[in-house]
Amino acid sequence: MSSALATTRPPARAGSVVTEGLAVRALLIGIAVVFLALFLVLPLVTVFIQAFAKGWSAYLAAFSETDARSAIRLTLLTAAIAVPFNLVFGVMASWAIAKFEFRGKNLLVTLIDLPFSVSPVVSGLIYVLVFGAQGFLGPWLLAHDIQIIFAVPGIVLATIFVTFPFVARQLIPLMQEQGTAEEEAALTLGASGWHAFRTVTLPNIRWGLLYSVLLCNARAMGEFGAVSVVSGHIRGLTNTLPLHVEILYNEYNFVASFAVASLLAGLALVTLLVKSLLEWRFSAEIAAGARGH
Repeated sequence: MSSALATTRPPARAGSVVTEGLAVRALLIGIAVVFLALFLVLPLVTVFIQAFAKGWSAYLAAFSETDARSAIRLTLLTAAIAVPFNLVFGVMASWAIAKFEFRGKNLLVTLIDLPFSVSPVVSGLIYVLVFGAQGFLGPWLLAHDIQIIFAVPGIVLATIFVTFPFVARQLIPLMQEQGTAEEEAALTLGASGWHAFRTVTLPNIRWGLLYSVLLCNARAMGEFGAVSVVSGHIRGLTNTLPLHVEILYNEYNFVASFAVASLLAGLALVTLLVKSLLEWRFSAEIAAGARGH
């Protein structure tokens, strides 16, 4: 009888792992769509609607102010310093961790992950306690007329800290999955270590590297918490774009605040678009890195 039931049971579709009914699947998809619409799409659309509420002239006027231009320059300057720094460190750390065995390797990986587990506000406060006027190095810095906190160097340092893991954590699992066989072959054929890195390792990680740089740059330009603590909110001097948005909004200058916010949102959308294109084109390489997060 059991054999008869087996012959009459409808065969499962090959490769199908979905066991829920159509109603359950529709409900889950509907909840996901509603959630995304309410908490992602609607706020994003609202930003652009409010930014253009008084037309193009008011929108463009928000960027013609001296403080707005200063905030844009500072944001670009901060990203231009922080991203290359983290790029160089991330590649070097990933190469060392993935290709070599050494004492303290696990500690280095833990330190790289540290910014992920520390609140940005706390990280900014740490810099104040170290470099502030009453901080550990404060008296020495004052004696030598060096200002870190409430100045551009503090903003750059805070941004470097919060974006520290993005390149390394993308490249470490990618390099580990690729192994060391190709580099060893190049060394056997007489290539130097630098030549093997430049001609073998770097081409193998180029798309994962670009992907991580995009994420790092997006976070650097949009960072608020840590930068807010160390900047001092000095208009025209230490306000980045996110801080400038906050000031405009607190002054009830809603159109200008949403206009500047729309610039950040536009940069985020461009980053997302390029990120999606990279994921589609080079999904295998990027997926290897994503498994490390």
